[in-house]
Amino acid sequence: MATFDLTGRTALVTGGNGGIGLGIATALAAAGANVVIAGRDEEKNHAASKQIEGHGGQCRSVKCNVDNLDDIDAAIAETTDAFGGLQILVNNAGIAAGESPENMTDAIWDSVIDTNLRSVFRFSRQAFETMKKAGFGKIINIGSMYSLFGSAQVPNYSASKGGVVQLTKSLAVAWAPHRIEVNCILPGWITTDMTRPVIDNQSFHQQIVQRTPAGRFGEPEECGGAAVFFASSASDFVTGQSLAVCGGFSVA
Repeated sequence: MATFDLTGRTALVTGGNGGIGLGIATALAAAGANVVIAGRDEEKNHAASKQIEGHGGQCRSVKCNVDNLDDIDAAIAETTDAFGGLQILVNNAGIAAGESPENMTDAIWDSVIDTNLRSVFRFSRQAFETMKKAGFGKIINIGSMYSLFGSAQVPNYSASKGGVVQLTKSLAVAWAPHRIEVNCILPGWITTDMTRPVIDNQSFHQQIVQRTPAGRFGEPEECGGAAVFFASSASDFVTGQSLAVCGGFSVA
């Protein structure tokens, strides 16, 4: 199990103050990593950090809007200042705002693409030199079932998450010579604030549960194992891959 030990490594998790991000941040801390949570809501950041520390983990938080390049640079700098480096980057921050394609405005399209796709590129690009100097790095991007399937009501979200998968492959090819592995987690239907409207829609919720072989929604912490694998030495020869954590939804 030593290959899964993250002791001495530092992870920066965007959107790590709730939902899947917090589930991943908690798992990384439990595996021994120092964790920095980057999010826009300082109160939620602080609460998440205290929660992780309450379980014995080392955690800091930084206010960060992933749409702002200065905030991205500041988050990376604060992480390296606090823990002496940055070996693991989890690009988790994301939003959803839907509308049918024919009625979607440029503003709604751009807001989702910028947060869900452009920020992944920018955070990864800005972290590259730090990881290159360290001699290795692990970048974990968060996709979605909509990376695989189309959507009539959130085409911008689907496009952004499909783009994350292709960006993951491209970064993996570009940076493999520097021992930087780039992989992607594709969560299925997970119980989070973002999926709450779906859960509250009883008929839609039931359709999803019936479609899912596991017969339920997943929990945020169930994405943690995949993240620890991708963040650890166990995945040193794994790059450019997308792993669905979906209870079988993607293959049913």
